[in-house]
Amino acid sequence: MPRRALAAAVVALVLPLSACGSGGDDSGSTDASGKVEGDITFQTWNLRANFKPYFEGLVADFEKKYPGTNVKWVDQPAEGYADKISADAAGGTLPDVVNVSPDLVAPLAKAGLALDLDKAAAKYKKEYLPGAWASHEIPGTEGTYAFPWYLNTGPLFYNKSLFKEAGLDASKPPKTYDELFDNALELADKSDGKVATLANVPTIEDFGRYGVELMNKEGTGFAFNDAKGVELLTRYKELYDAKALDSQALTATPESSGKKFLTGAVAMNPGSALDLGNFKKQAPNLYKNIGITDQITSTGKVNMYVMGVMVNAQTKQKPAAVAFAHFVTDAQNQMSFAKKVAIFPSTAGSLDDPYFTKEDGTDETRVRIAAAKSLKNAVNYTPVLFSEQMKTELRNSVAKALQGKVSPKEALDNAVKACDRLLQQQG
Repeated sequence: MPRRALAAAVVALVLPLSACGSGGDDSGSTDASGKVEGDITFQTWNLRANFKPYFEGLVADFEKKYPGTNVKWVDQPAEGYADKISADAAGGTLPDVVNVSPDLVAPLAKAGLALDLDKAAAKYKKEYLPGAWASHEIPGTEGTYAFPWYLNTGPLFYNKSLFKEAGLDASKPPKTYDELFDNALELADKSDGKVATLANVPTIEDFGRYGVELMNKEGTGFAFNDAKGVELLTRYKELYDAKALDSQALTATPESSGKKFLTGAVAMNPGSALDLGNFKKQAPNLYKNIGITDQITSTGKVNMYVMGVMVNAQTKQKPAAVAFAHFVTDAQNQMSFAKKVAIFPSTAGSLDDPYFTKEDGTDETRVRIAAAKSLKNAVNYTPVLFSEQMKTELRNSVAKALQGKVSPKEALDNAVKACDRLLQQQG
């Protein structure tokens, strides 16, 4: 779903609103001190169907802790969520506390509708992982605009037997991009081009993990066409030419990449705990030879996906709204949510819990431990201003470079030009 493209439309809709405020006495203020009381509305994103008892319990616990508060919980379907936020922002009916992703926060923050937590809730900052807190900052703007909530990341699976057959050490999978490229060329060479190492073309996260500066500090333009960005794409072109990158990578979907990995045509693939069960059933031989390692990164930090909880800057109940957003995302409540679904808490210290560190012999725990370990210093590489349309522009430019239609430099220059144009339209 092109969430980001839709979310970008919010700015145009809500700028006039934010200029006149919504009538609350302190709608422009970031002061959240005062008595926690009153009625607030909390909106989640497609969570009622599976987690109704959890959220009903959460609301009841908060109301018990703060007598005189009343939280109305509403849940919106996944489809059209950005449109709904857009419409609410335009109509002045945005709930007090809203479940968002960083890309949805950006236009709301620019329009003055997301509360700056660096001002309103700075005392809580130390409770969260630094990378998670920073994920709701917006380039060119001071402040942090949502509490980090649950995180996700995926480990990388690799086929040990394919590594061994190529004469590589299966106990030492590649960790950096340079090691990955060397191993991939080796695997392709030893198998006469029958075994590719990867089934996917580089995405914006790959450029980030390679150490490319993705955007200028002001947030006014993209920068992934620098020398380092060109170097990464040039290496991918080498892989493509050597059949070390799967020939169908240009049109690959997660499903098609997964199938290639399952049949032994590809040596490495990102995945989740669910995949292990699948391997066990469908490819017992692969399952026997499965290796689990971190995402490839040359910065020492993997990519995280993060959800957040935003406070409407124009809520009439700031103390209650901030207290509730913090309550939803505090260590205790995040931990109990993480035990109900395969996600990870963004609170500092939570990932040291035995649930994320102690093996119990199950595949699920094995993958959970691997992912949790890598999340402690992970960052959200995808710029919050990078829309779905921009992703498409990058993907198309990368494909042209890999096919040899344009040089890697030209491809990235074109992509940056197109993304900057889209950025101007957003703003």
